[in-house]
Amino acid sequence: MKHKSLEIKYSEYNSLDDLSELGQQLVIKARAAAKNAYAPYSNFHVGAALELQNGEIIIGNNQENAAYPSGLCAERVALFAANANYPDSAVKTIAISAYNAKGLIFDPVAPCGACRQAILESENRFEQPIRLILDGKDKIILVEGIHNLLPLSFDQNALNG
Repeated sequence: MKHKSLEIKYSEYNSLDDLSELGQQLVIKARAAAKNAYAPYSNFHVGAALELQNGEIIIGNNQENAAYPSGLCAERVALFAANANYPDSAVKTIAISAYNAKGLIFDPVAPCGACRQAILESENRFEQPIRLILDGKDKIILVEGIHNLLPLSFDQNALNG
C-alpha cells in the first residue's frame, strides 16, 4: 500500500481591489447576477460571470424549483448559455458570488460537485484551464484550473478505461 497526498493551489486576496480590473468586473457582474437569482426556497442567491476567449462576458444565476432537483446552479446556467451562444469560444475565467439573508456571504462560495464536473468538461472540451474567482465578503480565492478543486476527476478517459 502507498500513502499519497494531494496539494490544492490557490491564491487568497483580502479585497476586491487586489484583483485585476477584469477580475473586479467579473466579480461585480457575478454579484449583480446573484441579486437577480430565483431562490425563494433556500434564500441562497448565487451569481456567476464568465469571460470567454472572444471577450464576451456571460452571466448566470441559480434558478430554484419546488422540486429541488429541477433547479440549476448559477455556474451551469452561465456555462451552458456560453456554450449555446458561443460554441467555439473557450471559457477563460469564471467568478462566483453568493448572498444569503444577511448579505454577501463571508467565506467564498465554491462550486458544487455537479458544477465542478461541468467546468471540468468545459476545460477538457477546449483543452485549457479555467481560472475560478470565488468571492466572499472577508476574502476572495483565485484558483487556477478545476483540477485544484476536483482532483481525481472523472472524465472521458474513464469511459474508455
